[in-house]
Amino acid sequence: MAECKQCGRLVTGDEIGLTKKLVNRGAEEFMCIDCLAAYFRVTPDLLREKIEQYRRMGCTLFASK
Repeated sequence: MAECKQCGRLVTGDEIGLTKKLVNRGAEEFMCIDCLAAYFRVTPDLLREKIEQYRRMGCTLFASK
């Protein structure tokens, strides 16, 4: 399992997908939602909403629930 490149916490599939969607589609290092939120200066809740939005749009980076 991959670890956050900032804090070392294990990342989820959604966090991997979000890093690829927002930072670089070809990313091989990932960030957890808290570190991504800090990087973009937004709240983690906003990023969770974006994950759900991308999922509803059918983005293949996010597994359907």
